[in-house]
Amino acid sequence: MLSLGNTTKTLLLLGAGTDQCFAIKTAKAMGHYVVVVDGNPNAAGFEIADEYAVVSTRDLIALKTFVDEFQAKGKSIDGVSVMGSDISQFVAKLAQYIGAPHIPVLSAEIATDKYLMKKCFLEKDVPIPWFQMLNDYEDLKSVIKNRGLPLIIKPTDRSGARGVFLLTESSDIEALYEHAKAESFSNTVMVESYLAGPQISTESIMYEGKAYTPGFVDRNYDRMPDYLPFIIEDGGWEPSRVTQEQRLEVELLVEQAALALGVTDGVVKGDIVLTESGPKVIEMATRLSGGDFSESLVPLGTGVNYVESAINIALGIKPDLNSLRPKFQQAVANRYFFPPAGKLVSIKGLDKVRAKPFVEKLEIWYQVGDFLPTIRSHADRFGVFTVTASNLIELEERVTWVHDTVEINVDTSVLRNGE
Repeated sequence: MLSLGNTTKTLLLLGAGTDQCFAIKTAKAMGHYVVVVDGNPNAAGFEIADEYAVVSTRDLIALKTFVDEFQAKGKSIDGVSVMGSDISQFVAKLAQYIGAPHIPVLSAEIATDKYLMKKCFLEKDVPIPWFQMLNDYEDLKSVIKNRGLPLIIKPTDRSGARGVFLLTESSDIEALYEHAKAESFSNTVMVESYLAGPQISTESIMYEGKAYTPGFVDRNYDRMPDYLPFIIEDGGWEPSRVTQEQRLEVELLVEQAALALGVTDGVVKGDIVLTESGPKVIEMATRLSGGDFSESLVPLGTGVNYVESAINIALGIKPDLNSLRPKFQQAVANRYFFPPAGKLVSIKGLDKVRAKPFVEKLEIWYQVGDFLPTIRSHADRFGVFTVTASNLIELEERVTWVHDTVEINVDTSVLRNGE
């Protein structure tokens, strides 16, 4: 049962990395006491949270022990949430354990298993690509013989594009199958149709069975041909280039998919592709996105911070639905840096870029002397920037200017062990 009004409560966030810092800051700005746990003793969020502990966010027994000890001190935890980490099953189970609001545990378990998710959507008539579980490489060869190429293979239980591959005639298919399997926590791999068309990232607040979708961003795959067979996304932009009719279709599909999962109150993150036969769901997560989506793109583009609503629902507080309506419209984009693998020699132009008022964010995650990995997933990105503009044409010009101004010099003859 959701309460009215915004009162000071204690929120437990699972994860305290850079992806979670915006949620920590938002909850604190709302006046709540924020407790975070993370398996990394040097997690960035520890410095800004009210209280923290080094606990793995995937160890349910350790998490339960932590909340038991926390509450044994006379303290209470009113809600559990996560941002940017695909662990909503642990959020739901822990919230259930302490009697806090949560989506159904089964919903979270389905949403964190891509095969179970697709089965659920198929049974509820949610438009999706064709799919199949693979028991072994022979299964994959049979699928290719019967359905042809291209196809997508992916682990059933990973995020960030880890182990996701586009299979074509030129692919080393057996090697890619083994790679996808090795990336999976459970050694399980599935195959699905490759759907061509523009892709949309959505983020919706579900409340009393209705979806409110302030997060609606076009995904950018311009760099994907450079990294095939890896599926690498290079940020996105707001406002979307889709028509109002297409947007309504996507929003209705998102609501249908969320209800199919059994989520009536909470947050859902959708990956949607616009095909010639209409929008289809690639995946849906029952958590807040990480990166710049809810932290930068939507707030800068529309003035909406829907993380507040997600936090309110997690704490049992009625969300302000009016706050989910756009306050303005501004063009905004984020893009990533993808230098080649090798030893980082120098970076030039950062101060010049940061001096521009339209550059809202510029972060580099490596230092001179570090070894840069081969780009195989989103986790291998070098850095990110976010820019704003008055329109999409100016936005693209500013994106290009940043890329041209930042000079990343890499000695590609010196590679990290294993590269």
